[in-house]
Order: sequence, then C-alpha cells, then structure tokens
Amino acid sequence: MSQQTRTPIIAGNWKMNGSAGMAQTLTEAVAQGITSLDAEVVLIPPYPYLSLVGGAMSPSESHFKLGAQDLSVHDQGAHTGEVSGAMLVDLGCHYVLVGHSERRADHHESNEVVAAKFMAAQRAGLIPIVCLGETLAEREAGQTDEVVLGQLDAVIRAAGIESFERAVIAYEPVWAIGTGQTATPDQAQSVHASIRARIRDNSDTIGGQVRVIYGGSVKPDNAQEILSCEDIDGGLIGGASLEASSFLGICQAAR
Repeated sequence: MSQQTRTPIIAGNWKMNGSAGMAQTLTEAVAQGITSLDAEVVLIPPYPYLSLVGGAMSPSESHFKLGAQDLSVHDQGAHTGEVSGAMLVDLGCHYVLVGHSERRADHHESNEVVAAKFMAAQRAGLIPIVCLGETLAEREAGQTDEVVLGQLDAVIRAAGIESFERAVIAYEPVWAIGTGQTATPDQAQSVHASIRARIRDNSDTIGGQVRVIYGGSVKPDNAQEILSCEDIDGGLIGGASLEASSFLGICQAAR
C-alpha cells in the first residue's frame, strides 16, 4: 500500500505546557486553519485541558480529533492519580499516546508496561499511538534497529499483530526531541522502513496499512522533506504545536 492511500496524521503533543486561555485560543486557531487539509489532525493537551480543547474543536471537521498523553494500565479501581481509557473516551478522546520517551525515562516504563497500556487503550476503544525510539548513545553504538524493533516486538507479542489494524506507530529518536536536532530524511526513512518491514513480517496487509509517523524537532521549514518520505505518514509534533501558524505549516506539508 502506497503512502498516498494512508491518510497522513499530524499530532500536536503539548506536553506539560499551556494555560486554559492558551488552550482555547490555540484550538480555535487550528480549527479555523485545517478546513482545507487532507491530513488528520490530533491535539494532545495536558489532562486538565482535554474538555476545553474538545469543546473548542469544530464538530463538523471529521479529521480534527482529541488525544491524551497517557493512560492507566487499569480499567478502574483504587488507583489514586490514574486516569482510565474509559474516562478519556468520556471526554471525547480518540487517540492516546503510550510509551512516549519521556514516560519511559521519567517514570521508568518498561516495554511490558507500554504494551499493557497499548492494550488498555484498545479495550476502551481508543487508538494508541505507540512511541518507539533510541537514545543518542544507542544510535552511536549501532543499536537503533535493535532497540526500536525490540520495543515494537514487545507490543506485538502482548497484543498480537491484528491490534495494529487500529493503532499508530510513532518513531521518535530520543536524541532529537526538544534538542533542535532532527534526524535527516534518510535516517528517519530508514527506521520507518525497518518498522514497517517488521509489521509486514507478521502481516503484509497490516504492514501496508499501519501509519508510522515521525517525531523529533519537526518544524515548518523541514516538514515537507521529512513527510515526503515513502514510509513516513505524518508527525508527532512537540514544541512547534504550541504556536498555531507553525503547527498549521507542518499540517500543510503533510498534504
């Protein structure tokens, strides 16, 4: 399946940034700017602003979706501070990040925990965006494929290849997140091709259908070159998603 038959997806991960006023203004500005886009656009604000952002989205724009930054492995119960997938669905979420590198590093989430969150998301009816990526030390040691495919294999083993019929994969090299460094198009394409090949090893059909997106200092001035690569189906955008014109410039590059 060619890139042209996979709808591009641009997801803006606000991380722990913003305010209620900023969330309202930014969402409205993005909503006004995406009406002519062919890409699916997802906003992923902090938990406290999910309802506000969801309410500011245009109900007539079917490609404008709400996402969350994380969820619990548990569906309900005595887990103070946790948020379940069902709660996120109640707030209008369609997507949820699992395994973001900052969660893996700051909260010591293992591949097995990430796989459990992936499955919890799907049980709730959410589409998980599972994040994979290597550190600079791992890249310099020639371990990129070993690390990235190992993270992917953990999810395949736990959830089964069929689960990727309703999932998105995000390749986010840790060394390129918030650093200003960006993988070259050739570097990004190479890892994306390896990810897709691993899915194809398990199911050729799903390997052709699954969307694999890139995250790591994507900006309007480099987006077109990155997003035009054969196996790159969109972007997971951090800092550039906090300013409407920058984010919309990246969305335009995904056409």
